[in-house]
Amino acid sequence: MMSVRIALAGIGKIAGDQHVPSIAASPDWELAATVSRHGRIDGVEAFTDIERLLACRPDIEVVSLCMPPAPRFEYAAAALRAGRHVMLEKPPGATLAECVALEALAREKGVSLYATWHSREAAQVEKAGAWLRDKRLVSATIIWKEDVRRWHPGQDWIWRAGGLGVFDPGVNALSILTAILPEPVHLKAATLEVPENRETPIAASLDFAHPGGAEVTAVFDWRQQGDQTWTIDVETDAGRMRLADGGATLTIDGRKQADADGDGNALQGEYPRLYARMAKLVRSGGMDMDLSPMIHVADAFLLGRRVTVEPFDE
Repeated sequence: MMSVRIALAGIGKIAGDQHVPSIAASPDWELAATVSRHGRIDGVEAFTDIERLLACRPDIEVVSLCMPPAPRFEYAAAALRAGRHVMLEKPPGATLAECVALEALAREKGVSLYATWHSREAAQVEKAGAWLRDKRLVSATIIWKEDVRRWHPGQDWIWRAGGLGVFDPGVNALSILTAILPEPVHLKAATLEVPENRETPIAASLDFAHPGGAEVTAVFDWRQQGDQTWTIDVETDAGRMRLADGGATLTIDGRKQADADGDGNALQGEYPRLYARMAKLVRSGGMDMDLSPMIHVADAFLLGRRVTVEPFDE
């Protein structure tokens, strides 16, 4: 089967670290062009404008968007209107309404649209969901704490309205939660800690309503020093489970489960699996626009009690 020509828009850290290597390693894809005002990939045709790319390269079937969420809608809409399939880095848009509009446009044009949630592809997430499927939930506790200076240095857009703040990594945890719980939950309360010199939260605590009365909570914090923490602890009527390392490590009743990917790296295999999924969607004419993780984020901003905390500076 011939590879599909794809363009990558938004050549920053996540593109270089994850998207470019995943595309290069896959027989499904040929990286045919990039779109970026500043970045480029050696040996790949570069454009600075999405409309120019679409006009000059009608042979490119798929556009993968890696830029921050705020400008992503215009790029995605342009590609869809031109009849191209579109792959969206998480979160899929700056607002839910944007995502709904993109889905309607994709259906109108008969092309594939994929809202990716890379943490769902971590090594042990699927196995965790399978273990929980026939059990009654007692509690689920998310602790997602990391050092923003380490993982997002100099990225001022995350602190501006629309940049999500600590929910940029927090939505990764929510994407796992919504994938593994047998029954959906909805947010009932939240507290958002916002630095006095920023527009988005640096920390948040969430409290969810579960249809069976289970206690489901989450704590996100971008001020973590030392060891980074990405865990989901679940208690059921038939035992306990812990997903750690962002979904790469699974422990059930104190016994660590075998890791199919071998090295316990939370990012190992995530983006290759996303691109494999996109290839299947393109071949089948399918679409995947699950917005459930983003709904929880939107509800946190709607319901959240805002607390002003000390300024944050890099």
